[in-house]
Amino acid sequence: MLSNLLHLQNQLDPTTSLLSDSGTTTSATPSALLTTTSAAPLLFFTIAAVLSYISTARKPQSPPPSPSTAAQYSVAAFRALSTERIWAMDPHTRDVQWRSLYGLSFPVFNTVVEKLKPYIAQSNLSLPSDYAVAMVLSRLSGGISAKTVAKRYSLEPYLVSKITNMVTRLLSTKLYPEFIKIPAGRRRLQETTAAFAEIASLPNICGAIDNTHIRLHSLPSNLPNPNIFINSNGYKSIQLQVVADHKKIFWDVCVKAPGAVDDVAHFRDSLLYNRLISGDIVWEKVVNVKGHAVRPYVVGDWCYPLLSFLLTPFSWNQTGNPAQNAFDEGLMKARKMVVDGIGLLKGRWRILQDMNVGLNHAPQTIVACCVLHNLCQIAREPEPELWKEPEERGVVPRVLESEKSFYYFGESFRQVLADDLYQRLSSR
Repeated sequence: MLSNLLHLQNQLDPTTSLLSDSGTTTSATPSALLTTTSAAPLLFFTIAAVLSYISTARKPQSPPPSPSTAAQYSVAAFRALSTERIWAMDPHTRDVQWRSLYGLSFPVFNTVVEKLKPYIAQSNLSLPSDYAVAMVLSRLSGGISAKTVAKRYSLEPYLVSKITNMVTRLLSTKLYPEFIKIPAGRRRLQETTAAFAEIASLPNICGAIDNTHIRLHSLPSNLPNPNIFINSNGYKSIQLQVVADHKKIFWDVCVKAPGAVDDVAHFRDSLLYNRLISGDIVWEKVVNVKGHAVRPYVVGDWCYPLLSFLLTPFSWNQTGNPAQNAFDEGLMKARKMVVDGIGLLKGRWRILQDMNVGLNHAPQTIVACCVLHNLCQIAREPEPELWKEPEERGVVPRVLESEKSFYYFGESFRQVLADDLYQRLSSR
């Protein structure tokens, strides 16, 4: 490189004037000119070559580091948002931001915190109650793992799991009796049956039942029979059964079966079924239809048994007579309330789309999400996009010996309801 620079310097035309220290142009003597013309260009090009080499050899630098993620989710940052900035914000903007972080609006979040705070205080948790609840809700609504939450909040994963288990246990036990209740009171039962009559044109419906699979992210390696969790769709799951009212609020929740168990077996093992069969639950509201006393009943699809307290369609593909088809259409309109309720549940609490908690804690996490779902529905929170599930078409279950009297009674008054509905529709 140096020889090339020398060669280039020899080609330069000597300059006849120089700049003095004072800034004026002076004439150069031949010796001075020789010194100037022999050294300056060489020095100039040497420096240029070095700078050029450095600039091309230098690796591109990464952008300056952003503020610590942990700092964004610290107790101080949460406190600044929840106690200082939150009241200066427009309520709509505030609640949109809060839902994006924790799945529900600021007032509903405060309701959850106030109801759980006394129990969290008893645990001697080193973190503030509202901060702990916020952390768990961000996990439930975002569907993120304990490791991700731990990294975000700068905590140990075991501590995040411990806090998640504590909050979901409190939601599923302490808040369950308050927010998941059978519509036994006269006023609520009347409101529910009247609303369903508007939806389905059928009298005395008090709820709609359905079953859904909650996908499990993983299973313990030491399970004796892991295949019992593989459902008919081929993935690992446990089952959730819910009964919803006309507002898509769940008034019964059951999580008792692994994925391989069918819907009817899960239903027959539920507390609701056993209370209805034993007569422990008897709704007193009676409607007279063509001389038949019709008590409140639940509607479900053809995967459930036809019973006096649970009516199902005549067929799944509208192959009955006109009266039966009209009944089936009305029943499926009522059933849509529970289907949409499950869609809202999974759309709002995305951890239910891929359950990434330990198997022992999965049931309480599912029930906790159902409690939070009801809180949101009662508060009329904006409904998110529904989580869509594949339509399942099971076989009609056989009637057990212990169910026959309930079956015959249900079969009789289902036909009465169908004939009455068709007559009312025909007379319009």
